Amino acid sequence: MIHLDTPKRFAPLVNQAREVARQVLRPISRQYDRAEHDRPVELDMLAAAINGMNDAMGEMGAGATGVRRTAPRNPDENANGTNLSTCLSIMELCWGDVGLLLGMPGQGLGNAAIASVANEEQLARFKGRWAAMAITEPGCGSDSAAIRTTARLDGDHYVLNGEKIYVTSGDRADLVVVWATLDKSLGRAAIKSFVVEKGTPGFELARLEHKLGIRASDTAAFILKDCRVPKANLLGDPEIQAEKSFAGVMQTFDNTRPLVAAMAVGLAKACLDEITPLMAEAGLTLDADRPLHRQPHAVAELVRLRADYEAARLLTLQAAWMADNGRPNSLEASMAKAKAGRTCVDIALKCVELAGAVGYSEVSLLEKWARDAKILDIFEGTQQIQLLIIARRLLGKSSAELK
Repeated sequence: MIHLDTPKRFAPLVNQAREVARQVLRPISRQYDRAEHDRPVELDMLAAAINGMNDAMGEMGAGATGVRRTAPRNPDENANGTNLSTCLSIMELCWGDVGLLLGMPGQGLGNAAIASVANEEQLARFKGRWAAMAITEPGCGSDSAAIRTTARLDGDHYVLNGEKIYVTSGDRADLVVVWATLDKSLGRAAIKSFVVEKGTPGFELARLEHKLGIRASDTAAFILKDCRVPKANLLGDPEIQAEKSFAGVMQTFDNTRPLVAAMAVGLAKACLDEITPLMAEAGLTLDADRPLHRQPHAVAELVRLRADYEAARLLTLQAAWMADNGRPNSLEASMAKAKAGRTCVDIALKCVELAGAVGYSEVSLLEKWARDAKILDIFEGTQQIQLLIIARRLLGKSSAELK
């Protein structure tokens, strides 16, 4: 069964992430929020150092490149692997800055997509390269099954045509994992993911988006015009199988949603750590000997926020632990993402409110974190989509039966 304390062998990794967040990310957080499309040069050297430590630590190393479902284990054994270590590290790093973590070279969500479904040859070929993930289209957001970008087999290549928007780290990454359909008439079963290398003819950067939050991370839009991708760059089984094809692609989300939940948990903790001393300066501290209804409303609110934070954190760790132990975690991944995303937004906004003028100004980072928080409730599946997935799993309904 899952243990609630941080595994001892992960302690060096978690401590390293905490120091990186405190000494590197937090000090430059405001700078790159203001300079939206400037590449944070500090991250290049930092990424190299983290990759070096990950190589030295083997499977304990953290990063989106490491998440991959393990084979089923003996239910009496307890495996703590890369899914859990990555979530623990992300929580610490996002205490420093979410946008800067997303802009860290080699840590793209596309790397997690490759790790989820790639074969051994592909894992070796794409190892060490930074991959973004392109799913969303102008007419397709939360419903990934409605993708209209097409992939047509032509000899030894697939020819891709379509448009992708809101691609996190799309401009700076080396590779982009593009979701496309082999046959629109076959619906979700025909959707596959393809690794497109930067510089491929027909793969054009359309624009960089201006955003409410996570401004240190670039968000790109791409046009694909007769973009030829080698057959070897299709991830997973090239055959269209109605019962399995889309499920294989969607397994990516089972691995990446706990990572996004971990981002939300880290940001929520940053807000709580900021507001607690501010309230203490105003004389608002918890009196453990008195019931909440007899304490100041602000104190009661802070207690409620901390309870929600703990619930989100534990759900996130559970989803990651299940992946490390080869257990199906689609339900738990969506529960963690839904709870952590909503909790992060609630905590960030409430902390701005509790801090008053300080929270709304640039005196504190609270106003920035309130802007950053909202994306964590949106990307990798919105709050509403997560609740729909949870309902389907609990009721045993298919996507056709419960929309």
